[in-house]
Amino acid sequence: MGGIFRHVRDLAEEHAKAGHLVGILCDSNTGGAYEDALFESIMPHLALGLTRLPMRRSLGISDIATAVRTFREVKSLRPDVLHGHGAKGGAYVRLVGSRLRVSQSRVARFYSPHGGSLHFDAKTLRGQAYFAIERLLERWTDRLIFVSDYERRAYEEKVGKPRAQWRLIHNGLRAHEFEPVGSIPGAVEFLYIGMMRDLKGPDVFIEAMRRAEQLAGKPLHGVMVGDGEEKPRYQARLDALGMGDRVTMRDAMPARDAFALAHTVVVPSRAESMPYIVLEAVAAGKPLISTRVGGIPEILGPDFAGFVPPSDAEALAAAMAHAVSQPEWLAAAMPDMDRFRDHFSAKTMAKRMAAAYHECQFEASHQSKQRTVSSLS
Repeated sequence: MGGIFRHVRDLAEEHAKAGHLVGILCDSNTGGAYEDALFESIMPHLALGLTRLPMRRSLGISDIATAVRTFREVKSLRPDVLHGHGAKGGAYVRLVGSRLRVSQSRVARFYSPHGGSLHFDAKTLRGQAYFAIERLLERWTDRLIFVSDYERRAYEEKVGKPRAQWRLIHNGLRAHEFEPVGSIPGAVEFLYIGMMRDLKGPDVFIEAMRRAEQLAGKPLHGVMVGDGEEKPRYQARLDALGMGDRVTMRDAMPARDAFALAHTVVVPSRAESMPYIVLEAVAAGKPLISTRVGGIPEILGPDFAGFVPPSDAEALAAAMAHAVSQPEWLAAAMPDMDRFRDHFSAKTMAKRMAAAYHECQFEASHQSKQRTVSSLS
């Protein structure tokens, strides 16, 4: 679910178009009908198929069985590159890839954290345990790929300066996503779109909507789009505040369809890495209010006028009320579209990633030849 799934789909499609053979192995517990439809759309590009196995978000005894099944699946495919996305995917890739190398495979082991374990607090025992595991697994990593400089800095602060080679490759969007999205008749003022969990700030959005009405001196309307286990709790809070008729809940849908439902997009996340939803909103020409977290300043610029602190419903409400009273305020603050399009395209992202794959494969091949020459001399 979420941005990692989007990132993987875009890479798979672009790399398949470039002539590479691509497959996806991922969790079977998360996602719903919307994600199933996305899988169906990407299947024509998966020459190596789609394999879904149960993978828990946290560490557990079930990981042993999943790792064994993952090894068997990957071994049968004989890939040149294994790219793990997220902490759990990264762990499987490096363990499985390293086991394959024992059998003389030259498979390259890539890892993109996408936030993942980096969201944990370094002061907690749990965080320290995860960072220790990350440091250990780095021994079996050929390349670290960061999707934001924020993510690289977080890794360095919490895990340590990377011992493996690393690259910074920003996320990118497909060409059609740079077409502007207008608002439908009857569109509401504000849209929250994302996973329904506190990390993404839907609770802050609800409290800010209530306060923004008071500041604006009139009723305001919003829509919340997304899925997640905590969704019923947010609906209960809306009902308790008497806002259920002004802020509606919708199931997950394509971002561009959701953008048309409102005039302004609100991103109240407490933590992010390089969120696609911000990229998509900017590309669609939608005004944006966002927390200043993670790699978002790399998208909007460090001095973006629509930034608010995370977990601050009062500040978010003030920005929302300002956007209602002065609609031109946010529109004037958005990034220059030409520069934005040049940097954040899916083609650029995929080309840079493929170049990193080829570079790693060339190095492995060169090292193998050196070992062969040495053994013959």
